Amino acid sequence: MKILDKKQISQKIKRLAFEIYECNYGEKEITLAGINNNGMRFAELLKSQLEDISDFKVAITQLQVNPANPVAEDIEIARPLKELRRGVVIIVDDVANTGRTIFYAFKPLLDIVPKRVETAVLVDRKHKSFPVKVDYVGLSLSTTLKENIEVDLEGRDWSVTLD
Repeated sequence: MKILDKKQISQKIKRLAFEIYECNYGEKEITLAGINNNGMRFAELLKSQLEDISDFKVAITQLQVNPANPVAEDIEIARPLKELRRGVVIIVDDVANTGRTIFYAFKPLLDIVPKRVETAVLVDRKHKSFPVKVDYVGLSLSTTLKENIEVDLEGRDWSVTLD
């Protein structure tokens, strides 16, 4: 079942960009750290909107986290950590399910002291097993654990579906 179409997703991205801008007004730079492929794609779309409306620099980097087993391998962040010191970092993902992936995405940031770390997701599900609060949410859904959310942000027909 389709939950969001391209137009609705675009509206949510625009609204999220305004929220991020309002909460970070006066900053010189923020960094969007996209988790894996879909989180990175969502971060790119947010970056584009933020650049249209804000006067601060928007940097982007990718976080590689194994969602099935986040402790099986090191969590990698593409941007050098020293560049993130005392800056604002927003961890971006497409869907927050249990909160585990986002929770472990914080791990590399524990070696530095950022000014602030926030989180942004397109879809937030309400069954957190980890102590993760999402700061910027496109859509909150209460679903069963058996239901699956699929986000497609590639090509011409973006969608969020529930199976």
